[in-house]
Amino acid sequence: MSFAVRLTAAALDDIDRLFEHRLEDARTLEDLALAERARDLIIDALEGLRRSPFIYRKAGTDPFLRELVIPFGHTGYVALFEIDDAKTVTVLAVRHQLEDDYH
Repeated sequence: MSFAVRLTAAALDDIDRLFEHRLEDARTLEDLALAERARDLIIDALEGLRRSPFIYRKAGTDPFLRELVIPFGHTGYVALFEIDDAKTVTVLAVRHQLEDDYH
């Protein structure tokens, strides 16, 4: 079985915000490449939700609200998503692991 993965406007904004944050700190071409690699890693990880979204950790008491941890270097990112039905997963938000909460 394969799930369709949808991203909310807020989740897309989060990915852009995280990319822009890395760009603001970029001083070299390597830093730029790192920002692009981080963005691509997030997108690839979200596409991975197509296979088995139930294997990821629960986010609270709702069994259909879950979090995907995306390692990147010494930290990483966390994506909040909801399993809508037997065919669809919706990514609600993405944050850096060091952020307090989702935006």
